[in-house]
Amino acid sequence: MMKKLIASLMALTMTVSMAAVSFGADIDIGDIDEEAVTEAAGGDEEQAAVEGDYHIGIVTGSVSQSEDDRRGAEAFQAMYGEDRVTLAIYPDNFTEELETTIQTIVNLSDDPDMKAIIVNQAIPGTTEAFRQIKEKRPDILCIAGESHEDLPEIGSAADLVCNNDFVARGYLIIRTAHELGCDTFVHISFPRHMSYETMSRRVAIMKAACEEFGMSFEMETAPDPTTDVGVPGAQAYILEHVPEWIEKYGTNSAYFCTNDAHTEPLLKQLLEYGGFFIEADLPSPLMGYPGALGLDLTEEAGDFEKILAKVEEAVVEKGGAGRFGTWAYSYGYTVSAGLAQHAMNVIDGTSELESIDDIAKAYQVFSPKAAWNGSNYTNADTGVKMGNVFLVYQDTYIMGDPGYYMGSTDIEVPEKYFTIK
Repeated sequence: MMKKLIASLMALTMTVSMAAVSFGADIDIGDIDEEAVTEAAGGDEEQAAVEGDYHIGIVTGSVSQSEDDRRGAEAFQAMYGEDRVTLAIYPDNFTEELETTIQTIVNLSDDPDMKAIIVNQAIPGTTEAFRQIKEKRPDILCIAGESHEDLPEIGSAADLVCNNDFVARGYLIIRTAHELGCDTFVHISFPRHMSYETMSRRVAIMKAACEEFGMSFEMETAPDPTTDVGVPGAQAYILEHVPEWIEKYGTNSAYFCTNDAHTEPLLKQLLEYGGFFIEADLPSPLMGYPGALGLDLTEEAGDFEKILAKVEEAVVEKGGAGRFGTWAYSYGYTVSAGLAQHAMNVIDGTSELESIDDIAKAYQVFSPKAAWNGSNYTNADTGVKMGNVFLVYQDTYIMGDPGYYMGSTDIEVPEKYFTIK
């Protein structure tokens, strides 16, 4: 079992040297060898070889709505086997199928051997599902990745919540756009997303950052893919309107959309008509880029260094050098697999649930060279820091010839942005 586990891990990662991460205290994991992989996977060989005594469940969206999240869950299942890892998918139209969403999550707790359930993204209904699970199975760890519900709310039901750092990124994305020469920032979303605390606070921070850097902040509304128009209708709208927006705001405008399904058509048109794209809402070289560029990444699957290199080459060929960015490692992929790995480590007794360093150890299995930054979430209304809710982000990588990091994890976000709401 141990050799099979290590072989699976090695196939999903690369034999490279890792820099220390800025995710909590510095961690130098070193080369990905058998010892390091064993440690990241849950401790000593005997502990890592334990098989069949408990199960892990991972719930994600479909490939059409959130491919990275799903692929990360599949990678974790391939690593440990279908007998130990159960996958489930919530409905694409989850806003209209709330009861189905809740039941999909709760159903995993019917397995008497289930010990942890991870939901990524934790869409509306996750909090209620976790409460129902805890009522009958308090022994199950309930972990939320990228919650769409207010963090204090889901934090009251989940054992652990990990989101992207919408506070720091609200400032850093605008700062990066400014440093690249942009004079306008265009935010694309819809009312459902703007009702979320995480996204509404990020918009307020982005507006304030634009004022600081002398940039114009503009908002455009696009269809919600969970409504009757579906993903095809929402994507068609983006394809149609991006040329109009470029004409309206100019080629020195940067664009950001809050929905994964909007990303591919937005990238496709920006590559064609001009404009900048700093990074996706949930950044990844797989988020929108393969479809927008017509890339087949089958041979590179799971190897994010090769994926990024191929995407970057295609972006440069399309004339996008210096205008398009991402995180080097997929956020959604890492969260699905990394939180599942962290849950396993906690169950095995080799990690602490609310340790940012232990979360980093699990994340590093799936993002070996990533420079992460992390902190606890602080409620803007009460000023209370939540011990079980974490916000994380990577450096922004701008593709070019050569490409370069903007070094966001080395930049201190001004304190005033943490109180904006």
